Amino acid sequence: MLILNSGGTFNKQYNPLNGELEVPYNNNAIKKILQSVDAKYDLAGVIYKDSLDMTMDDRKMLASVIMESKDDTFVIVHGTDTMHLSAEFLAEIFDDRKIVFIGAMKPFEVDNIEATLNLGIAIGFAKGIKENGVYICMSGYVEPWEKIRKNKKFGKFEVVE
Repeated sequence: MLILNSGGTFNKQYNPLNGELEVPYNNNAIKKILQSVDAKYDLAGVIYKDSLDMTMDDRKMLASVIMESKDDTFVIVHGTDTMHLSAEFLAEIFDDRKIVFIGAMKPFEVDNIEATLNLGIAIGFAKGIKENGVYICMSGYVEPWEKIRKNKKFGKFEVVE
């Protein structure tokens, strides 16, 4: 299993110089969570962006990393606003891999519970699922990407039919 970091709120850190939350160019949040796990997972930082800034080139870069990897199972940390767009893009390319997208509504640095829970659920799901596909793991759900969406009004993900 390979965990890919593409940024998003999950990773955001407070910058005391300008008073803003920014996506840092590191994998520190994920590394802190994985330190408490009695297993080793490969981790690669691919893109460090808020998902609203993600471009088609960024999605192609994610696809390229997946294509070149020896792994067949991936957990992708991604911003929540455009997670579904990246999931749809990868679903059009890959039918021979397990890909699970996760994110967080609050930065790990601000409230580490949600991010930790989402990553833990995603890893467990990815290890246990037999069917290849692209999934989203958010708000306690893990569903095929097209069956879950962010409800911006309520600030959570919901299953859709």
